[in-house]
Amino acid sequence: MTPRTAGRASRLLSRLPVDGYVLALLGTVVLAALLPASGTAATIAEGTSTGAVALLFFLYGARLSTREALDGLRHWRLHLTVLGCTFLLFPLLGLAARGLVPAVLTPQLYGGLLFLCLVPSTIQSSIAFTSIARGNVSAAICAGSFSSLAGIVLTPLLTALLLGGGAGGGGGTGAGGFSADGIPRIVLQLLVPFLAGQLLRRWVGGFLVRHKKVLGHVDRGSILLVVYTAFSQGMTAGVWHLVTPARLGLLLAVEAVLLAVMLAATWYGAGRLGFDRADRIAIQFAGSKKSLAAGLPMASVLFGPHASLAVLPLMLFHQMQLMVCAVLAKRRVRDGEPDGTRRVRDGEPDGPAAPEPRTPPRPAEKVP
Repeated sequence: MTPRTAGRASRLLSRLPVDGYVLALLGTVVLAALLPASGTAATIAEGTSTGAVALLFFLYGARLSTREALDGLRHWRLHLTVLGCTFLLFPLLGLAARGLVPAVLTPQLYGGLLFLCLVPSTIQSSIAFTSIARGNVSAAICAGSFSSLAGIVLTPLLTALLLGGGAGGGGGTGAGGFSADGIPRIVLQLLVPFLAGQLLRRWVGGFLVRHKKVLGHVDRGSILLVVYTAFSQGMTAGVWHLVTPARLGLLLAVEAVLLAVMLAATWYGAGRLGFDRADRIAIQFAGSKKSLAAGLPMASVLFGPHASLAVLPLMLFHQMQLMVCAVLAKRRVRDGEPDGTRRVRDGEPDGPAAPEPRTPPRPAEKVP
């Protein structure tokens, strides 16, 4: 490779939206593989992880504005469309992928893929990409809030329905290790803290806003602890011999197809339903995404010792959706202006072009 080619490759990689937090997650996975918690350390890690999950969902409940979600009810068609994509179309595609077992996906990886399809949509990146693409940001905020609220109930129920009876094909291992007997634990660790956060939001909301940055580190640190505990349990149980590099490559290919289908279905489907361009952008970015922040702690509660393989497809899909949607959002800006307006280039302010300054005419000289 010549220095010039290497420089181009370096610039290209620097432009890719690689999430630094995903790198931290991968580093945590490597740490769990090299130094898994065992014995007393595993017991302490599991107890701390349980408390961290409860704290996470308390903070989710305290931050989520139910009033904002209810104020968006006038866009009920848009919100129902996003919910349908998240909790109906995604699961149907996940069930259709069952035909790929065992030729393409192992039963355990398929269980993780199916769980990925049951996770609620993400809020933050949906809003960010909708804003970049100049879509309906307020609708994206409300749609993400509705999805998060619904996911607290629907994700565990759908997991119990589709994976609890062996839909994952795990035969008691991997992602198929979910048991509907864990519903009381789900209520105590997920739903009760979330509702407590909602009830106390009136008093703690201001504190959360003032210390948003610090609490953001608490969120991310808690999720890293959950990931470390889950992957340590997977290493101790010896489940990672079921995953080979070839299988991981096939999983990435399947997830790429899944993301492409959802991006196309949300965009063209919203157009067929009569939504305008701004709403179509919100539907596409809110209806095609899955929340890593919600899915990881949910998986730790739902799958317990088998959570490591359940969250692997979600972690890979998260990075893929960020990279693809970052490119797509910029494309929507470049070729999405209404007829009769100028094309807005990256970095230019949104709005009509300012008229070019005109030099005032010089006054006529008096003849002496």
